[in-house]
Amino acid sequence: MSATTQQISAPSPGIVLRLKRYMLRHPGVARLGVVLLLFVAWEIAARWFVDPMFLAPPSKVLFAFDDVLATRGVPAALRLTFFELAIAFSIAVVIGVVVGLAVGLSKFGNRSFMPIILLLYGIPQITILPIFILYFGIGAASKIAFGVTHGMFPIMMAVVAGVQNIKPILMVSARSMGASRWQILRYVIYPHMIPSFFSGMRLGMTGVLLGVLLAELYVSTAGIGYFTSVFTQNFDPTKLLGLVAMLAAMAIVLNEVVRRAEVHFARWRD
Repeated sequence: MSATTQQISAPSPGIVLRLKRYMLRHPGVARLGVVLLLFVAWEIAARWFVDPMFLAPPSKVLFAFDDVLATRGVPAALRLTFFELAIAFSIAVVIGVVVGLAVGLSKFGNRSFMPIILLLYGIPQITILPIFILYFGIGAASKIAFGVTHGMFPIMMAVVAGVQNIKPILMVSARSMGASRWQILRYVIYPHMIPSFFSGMRLGMTGVLLGVLLAELYVSTAGIGYFTSVFTQNFDPTKLLGLVAMLAAMAIVLNEVVRRAEVHFARWRD
């Protein structure tokens, strides 16, 4: 009797195999399932196991967006933070590409300056935040500069790695066929550094976001970082998580922009 019951309750191997194949063919369904599972766990933990002063359930956070946007100064803070992120990321990309190419294409530059770049990258940036405040003040300039220092090093290192992975025979062949420096850069170097460059851009974007928010969190009277601190001190987890959700949406939009740019510029790989 127990064996019969066990056979009835146990899932058929064919069903399990079909489910695995379906998940492999539709990874979006698996991702959605994981996200829903996390939200359910969050809802249960916030309602029955965690003090509501410290954690709000996602159902309350979802309906708190209007309250967050109605808070005085929050819309302006969102615009300011997005502006700082955009400017800091653009500057970090320019510096990262220029320095990365200069170091990666030159053996002397690589041996001389790469250790310095690694040394500067290894310094905890938060320890030098007071220097940025001293030179740039407490306005948007210090947030942008601090964000740039967080974002440019991953891009530099990615560009250097992408350039150094180019096979020397390709460079020699291009020069032997009379290609100019611009043509070598455009048709040899540029295509081969695209994958690592966009990987560095994603890391750099995350770093810029971290740098801007840290600067706003510690020394600012505006921006998302400032209101994050305000909502935390007021024990308002609903507005805090609502603001974090808006920040996450902002990061997702920026990441999607980078992804689409990669698809556009790397379409030759298809």
